[in-house]
Amino acid sequence: MRMTDQRRVIARVIEQAVDHPDVEELHRRAAAIDRRISISTVYRTVKLFEDSGIIERHDFRDGRSRYETVSEDHHDHLIDLRSGRVIEFRSTDIEKLQEFVARELGYRLVDHRLELYGVPLDDEKS
Repeated sequence: MRMTDQRRVIARVIEQAVDHPDVEELHRRAAAIDRRISISTVYRTVKLFEDSGIIERHDFRDGRSRYETVSEDHHDHLIDLRSGRVIEFRSTDIEKLQEFVARELGYRLVDHRLELYGVPLDDEKS
């Protein structure tokens, strides 16, 4: 893949993101660095990066595809349905349980994705 200056900016924006931005947010951040970057350039670049295995797309039930870099360290996600905030977490207990379930069903687990959706416990007091 040819890395143009605009693709480098978009790659840097994705790499530096601590959240899981959608294309519109990626465009806003990239255009703040280089105002010549169009939304269509961001869409094309995101698709290229996804097809190349550089980034991963998530659909967290909010109607927008959101992105993060592919990481060697596996993690799962908890999505706050009130704020839309995405919390990354790791749990060895969950990992062991998933392996156990796959084995009990006669499978060797090769990959998985876990997304939990919730509301803050404070909401239940209202």
